[in-house]
Amino acid sequence: MQKGAGAKKQTGAKKQSAAKKSTAAQKATPAKKATPATKATPAKTASAKKTASAKKATAARTSTKRAISKKPAIIPEKATASVKGASAVKTVSPKPPSAESRTALVRRARRINRELADVYPYAHPELDFDNSFQLLVATVLSAQTTDLRVNQATPALFGKYPTPEELSAANPEEVEEILRPCGFFRAKTKSVMGLSKALVENHGGEVPGRLEDLVKLPGVGRKTAFVVLGNAFGRPGITVDTHFQRLVRRWQWTEQTDPDKIEAEIAALFPKSDWTDLSHHVIWHGRRICHARKPACGACPIAPLCPAYGEGETDPEKAKKLLKYEKGGFPGQRLKPPQSYLDAGGKPAPPLGAG
Repeated sequence: MQKGAGAKKQTGAKKQSAAKKSTAAQKATPAKKATPATKATPAKTASAKKTASAKKATAARTSTKRAISKKPAIIPEKATASVKGASAVKTVSPKPPSAESRTALVRRARRINRELADVYPYAHPELDFDNSFQLLVATVLSAQTTDLRVNQATPALFGKYPTPEELSAANPEEVEEILRPCGFFRAKTKSVMGLSKALVENHGGEVPGRLEDLVKLPGVGRKTAFVVLGNAFGRPGITVDTHFQRLVRRWQWTEQTDPDKIEAEIAALFPKSDWTDLSHHVIWHGRRICHARKPACGACPIAPLCPAYGEGETDPEKAKKLLKYEKGGFPGQRLKPPQSYLDAGGKPAPPLGAG
């Protein structure tokens, strides 16, 4: 009997122990589910969101900095201001000149020349002359002064000394007085009288039509020689004056600074038949729109092709106020300009002392 009772007590104890373990297991299970996994999820999510947000903000700031520092490849609309007599500006996205191949450079250079030909179809030498002798003398006198100032002085000079024979035999003091408005009048008097004497003694009083003969005359260099050859003899030449030098470097056609080297590199970009007109187009653009100190970028018809866009005024209305000569509604530099220039709306310059 006692044995049976003891067995029953052991069995009951085992059952109670098993029940307690089961209850403990049940209580422990929810606790495991509710702990780190459930409570940590929102914190991790919030942290992940903050990290992603920070990365996006950093990327946005980097992108903005790049956009600000990088020059836009496409010229903005404000660069397409119309210029009287100019063709409509086309917005393009040329390759950066630093990455240009030789072929791309040639194509861009020739396209700029074509665009300028549309803007200045009446481009011509801005020195008044009736013959090769007058053009030669006027070009020598134009050094370090404006063509307008020369044009205002030469009527008196050629009126009194119309031929090389007469100018070579003139009284230097009288010539100096006529040329005083041109600046450096003593040196220029010596040059024009010296070249007149050389023409009489070596060329029968005629202006030679060869480069090698022209550059031997006093005061005559390659620039002057090409002006005479191209405009008095119809022989192609590139005139590398200060405007030409400035613009071809600004357009990154060349990096040279020596006029002779500039001439050689630019000549290689164009057919020989284009050289004289190219010179007129570039020089006219430099005098009217693409100025040295403050280019009128906002009124420039070739802005989409220019790697230096933005160096000057880009606002169209402000840029228009920078235009000179006929583009700005003002007289040109010649007292006797060609009829084509007058037909295009150009105005002749006033004579010396007028106004």
